[in-house]
Amino acid sequence: MGIDLHTGKFRSRVPDPFLSVLRCFGFSTIIRSMFRRLLNPLKSNSFMLFGARGVGKSTLVKSLLAESGRTLTVDLLDPVQFEQATLGIGELLARIESWGKNGGEWVFIDEVQKAPKLLDVAQKFIDQTQLKFILTGSSARKLKRGGANLLAGRAYTYRLYPFLAAELGEEFDLQQYLSFGGLPRVWGIESPEERTLYLRSYVSTYLKEEIAEEQVVRKLEPFAKFLQIAAQSSGKIVNFSNIARDVGVADHTVKTYFQILEDTLLGELLPAFSESVRKSQTQSPKFYFFDPGVLRALLRQVDQPLTDQNYNYGNLFEHFIVSELKRSAAYKARDFQFSFLRTANDQELDLVIDRPGHPRAVVEIKSTLNIRENDVAVTNRLGTDISGAKLYCLSRDPVRKQFGAVDAVYWSEGIKEIIV
Repeated sequence: MGIDLHTGKFRSRVPDPFLSVLRCFGFSTIIRSMFRRLLNPLKSNSFMLFGARGVGKSTLVKSLLAESGRTLTVDLLDPVQFEQATLGIGELLARIESWGKNGGEWVFIDEVQKAPKLLDVAQKFIDQTQLKFILTGSSARKLKRGGANLLAGRAYTYRLYPFLAAELGEEFDLQQYLSFGGLPRVWGIESPEERTLYLRSYVSTYLKEEIAEEQVVRKLEPFAKFLQIAAQSSGKIVNFSNIARDVGVADHTVKTYFQILEDTLLGELLPAFSESVRKSQTQSPKFYFFDPGVLRALLRQVDQPLTDQNYNYGNLFEHFIVSELKRSAAYKARDFQFSFLRTANDQELDLVIDRPGHPRAVVEIKSTLNIRENDVAVTNRLGTDISGAKLYCLSRDPVRKQFGAVDAVYWSEGIKEIIV
């Protein structure tokens, strides 16, 4: 296998035309299911699976249960089943009870946040029968807001993300990923125009369904404006006051808006490094949207060709690397903590990763194809203040280099080494 250094695409020596043929005939669902997800929930116990809409939760669950054949599915996106689960709960209880008595093994409830009371139903059957439950959801906020029973101790909790590079394997293409992101539907679409339409629809659907229909915010207009501004500052230090002024709302409202994005799994705050290294360090967090394609759609750039000459390319590459590292750690069940460090004079370490049992990893991220000593000068200067840390620079440069204490390595190899 080789790697195209410009696109980052993994290439096999013998091209496999099978995926292209499937695409020609429109079998995008088959293509998505052929990619092996790295998340492997234990099937010995009930579990909850959270993830933003469109990351492939239902597809993963169905593939996990394909061998069983003993699964009762309750799809709350289906209007009939939703009505039964909310208005005809007695009939649903009878179905589940009968299912268990007749040898059923699993009950799969899809998008459980639409009917949070079903978590109480799940607890009852978990406690009193041998049935196991899988419950998926795209919004933890509605469950928390309603005081829902989150089945503590009865069901494990997992989170699914857009595709990782390792999950896409030989189909991975860095240029495509930075342009359109890692949502499974995107990788079943051949046309850039159709990918653009899908991502625009995804953003508008999120506003309509996750925010408006669930009444997460009272007024949709300021939140929509906030989304635009949050996208413009994605990957940068969050200034709540400035954003509040631009949106025309109070500071605490902006903090609530960011919490909404986290609870609906569309992004995460990255905290500042908590230990004192220099006399003056920034304490405000950064925010990263969960997918570069969705981010570009929010920025209204998704229809514009992306090259490494674009102003935003480096920022998108940083988003990609931060996400790959965090998600690889999550899928391997590593209890790592991620932060960044910036001093008062704007010198920055992109990531500081606390790895129990291993030295901390300090990571500089550069999108260049040719790393030079000057690119890692700040990392050499600041990183050595973090006692015992291993210093890395991850980039598109295929040649491994050593500059002082910094080990400069190709991004995919660096991720393998850091997420031990």
